[in-house]
Amino acid sequence: MTDKRHKILLLDDDQDLLDLYKEILSQLPSRPEVSTSLTGSRAMSMLESEEFSMLICDLNMPKMDGLQVLSIVRRKYPQLRTVVLTSVPDEIFRSRVYALGVDLYWQKPATSSEIKMFVDCLEALLSRDEQHGFRGVQNKSLVDIVQLECISQNSAVLKITNGPFAGKIWIETGELLDAVADNLEGEPAFQKILSWKTGAFEYLAAEPNRPRKIFKSYNALLLETAQAFDEARQEVTTETDGVATTTFNSPLAMVAQMDGVEFALKLKTPKSELESRGIEDSTKISAWAEDTLDSFNELGDQLRVGSLEQIQGLGPQRNVGIGANGSGRFCVGWKQGLAAADIRNYMRKIFNLCAS
Repeated sequence: MTDKRHKILLLDDDQDLLDLYKEILSQLPSRPEVSTSLTGSRAMSMLESEEFSMLICDLNMPKMDGLQVLSIVRRKYPQLRTVVLTSVPDEIFRSRVYALGVDLYWQKPATSSEIKMFVDCLEALLSRDEQHGFRGVQNKSLVDIVQLECISQNSAVLKITNGPFAGKIWIETGELLDAVADNLEGEPAFQKILSWKTGAFEYLAAEPNRPRKIFKSYNALLLETAQAFDEARQEVTTETDGVATTTFNSPLAMVAQMDGVEFALKLKTPKSELESRGIEDSTKISAWAEDTLDSFNELGDQLRVGSLEQIQGLGPQRNVGIGANGSGRFCVGWKQGLAAADIRNYMRKIFNLCAS
C-alpha cells in the first residue's frame, strides 16, 4: 500500500509557462500529481471535482484574475495551501495577497538557485506540521523566512506574533533596516524575535524611510544569532541563596563571551575535532593558524630557542592571537585597539580556561 500523493493545481493563462512550471514541480521530492488550468473558472471547477493539496496561481489573468480566485478559494477551501507566482513585484499586491491568508507570495524564479529555493518552499508547505513553524513558510523558521526575503531583495515589514508577544522586522531591498520587540530595538530585538519557535507572521507595506538601526549584513547577523542560540544551549544556570551563577558546558563558549573577543577556534587535534565560535568559515582560518604555528615551530627548532607559546598579530580591522600549550592549539580574533601585551595576557587566561 502506497502513501497518498499530493495533488497540485497550477493556474496561469500562458500555456508555455504552465509547461515550464509543471516541469519544475516535478523536481519536488514528494513527486506530487500536477494538473494545470488556463482560466480561473476552469480552476474553480477542478477544485470542486477533485481534492487538491495546493493551488499555485498567477495574479494577472483575463476575466477572472488571481485575486478573485484566491478570495473564493480561501473561503471555500481553508485547508488548501495557496501560492502566488507572479512576474511583477508589487508591494501593494503582496500586502493584499497575504491579507487574504495566502501561504506564499513568490516572484517567478529566473535562476537555478531561485528555482531550488522555490521547490524547497513548496515541499515544506506540502509536508507542513500544524504545530510548528510560521504561516507563510510552514516547517520553516524565521531565519529561513528572513533569508528568503533578503535573497529575493524584497522590501517589506514583517510583523511577527508569538502568543502575547509581537515584533517587527524592517527589510528594504534585501537589507535589514531595523527590528523592534518588547522594549528592544535593532540587533537585540532581531535576536529576540528569532528566538521564537512558533507563531504567525504577516507582511505590511514597506517603510523605506525607516531610520536604520541594523548595519550588519543579514548573513552576519543570522550567523551571530544562531551561534548565540548554540552558546545559550551550552549555558547552565544555578541558583544558591538567591544568587544565580552561569557556567558553560563548553569552555570555548565561555571564551566567546570574554570582552574584546570576535571569534575563537580550538584547532583540531588527534583527540578532538575543530571547535569554533563567532566565525562562518572556520576551516580556512584554522588551516592558516595551523600552518602558521607549524612554520614558527620549525623556525624555533632551527634557532634552538624552544617551543613556541604565542604569536600576536595587530591589524587595522582586528587583532589575532594564536598559540599552543597543554590545553591545545588556539586562534582567537580580538577587536582592534588591544595592545600585544593585553592579547598575550588574555591568551594565557584562555589556555587556563580550556585546560583539559
